[in-house]
Amino acid sequence: MLVQAPYLMFLGDVPDQLAAKTAHGIVDWRPEWCLGQRRLEGCKADLGIPDMPIAEAAAKGAKTLIVGVANAGGVLPDHWVAEIVAAIEAGMDVASGLHTRLASKPAIAEAAKKRGRRLLDVRHSSETFATGKGAKRPGLRLLTVGTDCSVGKKYTALALEKAMRARGMDADFRATGQTGVFISGRGVAIDAVVADFISGAVEWIAPAAAETHWDLIEGQGSLFHPSFAGVSMGLLHGAQPDCFVVCHEPTRTTMRGVKHALPSIKEVIDLNIRCGALTNSAIRPIGIAVNTEALGETEAKALLASLAKEHSLPATDPIRFGVEGIVDALLAQYPHSAPKA
Repeated sequence: MLVQAPYLMFLGDVPDQLAAKTAHGIVDWRPEWCLGQRRLEGCKADLGIPDMPIAEAAAKGAKTLIVGVANAGGVLPDHWVAEIVAAIEAGMDVASGLHTRLASKPAIAEAAKKRGRRLLDVRHSSETFATGKGAKRPGLRLLTVGTDCSVGKKYTALALEKAMRARGMDADFRATGQTGVFISGRGVAIDAVVADFISGAVEWIAPAAAETHWDLIEGQGSLFHPSFAGVSMGLLHGAQPDCFVVCHEPTRTTMRGVKHALPSIKEVIDLNIRCGALTNSAIRPIGIAVNTEALGETEAKALLASLAKEHSLPATDPIRFGVEGIVDALLAQYPHSAPKA
């Protein structure tokens, strides 16, 4: 699925920054593709790029309107339809990562047909997946897991890919969510796969590979989240990870969208080892990635040092301080994956 750049990022009237995490991810990792943002009255998110009416964006060459939001249930509100239709009438394709298919809204479907524009629902794959088999396959795999959803699993995997490739390692980011698919141009939005086929879809995303090759698999949700644990479990079994990085946001006390208490990092490590051992008995933690955006630098460094000591693992904020410590740990534990001299 080719999504044509440049993009106009549509945020609707989302209530906070996290609700626009799809758009934020694209802007952070593919800024050269993002021409501007379109926000409705009451929108509480800001990508830090120019606000731009649809007509102006079209005049400046925008090819695709990206519906860059991630709301509960992945729904497309009716009051956004007129804006999407206006983008189509201005000559743009529309791409969305929501569960609601764009063409399910009659006005959008009719406008796209009339103007000959494409409606791209990246959350919905055209592939047919088998059930997972859990058989050992060659290659190395790292999975990012979380104490909660929206804690940096995608960013951690992308940062690792960048750092590992810079050091000559054979590594690929494997997208399992709509934002990752927008960024990488490939992958499957796992939460839109029928439950019986989740682990099989992950086996398809990260198939057998060379013994020195790393697949860096984007995690989803948390084994402790009552809404999303089913997706997280299927992902864990299909990924068959040799190791995992725990991702955490330290200012939360409850998980996003529910009243359940946030689990400890130790609880996340222990449960992922217990459950992951079903398809890889050698699974182990390799690092901790913490989103320290809400902390000052001194406080952030103190927290990371404390977590590293407590868990005997490298701990870092991948965006703020990099992931070199985790890459060093990977090379120490899996020396055969080091680049050849």
